Amino acid sequence: MWMDVVDLRDFYATSLGQVAARAVRRRIREIWPDLTGRRVLGLGYGPPYLRPFLDDAERIIAAMPAGQGIIHWPRGGPGRTVLVDEADLPFPDNSMDRILLVHGLEHTEQLRAMLREVWRVLDESGRILVVVPNRRGIWARLERTPFGHGHPYTPGQLSRLLRDCLFTPTAEAAALFMPPLRSRMVLGAARAWDNVGSRWFPRFAGAVVMEAGKQIYAASAVTAPARRRRVEAEADVGLPRLDGG
Repeated sequence: MWMDVVDLRDFYATSLGQVAARAVRRRIREIWPDLTGRRVLGLGYGPPYLRPFLDDAERIIAAMPAGQGIIHWPRGGPGRTVLVDEADLPFPDNSMDRILLVHGLEHTEQLRAMLREVWRVLDESGRILVVVPNRRGIWARLERTPFGHGHPYTPGQLSRLLRDCLFTPTAEAAALFMPPLRSRMVLGAARAWDNVGSRWFPRFAGAVVMEAGKQIYAASAVTAPARRRRVEAEADVGLPRLDGG
């Protein structure tokens, strides 16, 4: 079941949410240090993690599933959010260089259909980056944060899922080693928690971050006939309409 977009927005407005976002963004930046000129799609709830790339990427779109809902983003600027059916994305084949999937994989009831669509819209040389709650971590056991909802994964489970859906894992990282507490002492020591945890206790991180590439040799097995696609967009995001309008 999808979390409501308002609950996600409100969590990332808190001190705990901001610290958590910074911790995960550090891992994303380590794997994707430069997105200059890239076409980037965030699927799920991407705004806290997409913002640092706004000045670099050629195009950034935050696609929010209908079961979750949609908000305007970024604040004070032209809208870059689109309401979508995660099993029928309104983007052309091979149209994205990078796809960030966060607060999505653990919530959808159309898991393989969503990953097939991600495969379809990803460029042949593109990469996806998946962020999911770690089944072994304390964050997945407490419902006070978004990482405590939905279906958590171990790194091995996530790797097998991606391989089954015609992706090849290429990089893996762990994030969120501090406990999910709002204590100023805990939040102030978040970087130290991450440094110690990533070195000595990577299996118990709060989140698994995994990059994967597209298995292009399997194209004939997953390419579907062209379909009419409808998208409810909050604002014009610069892509051609696919319904003939």
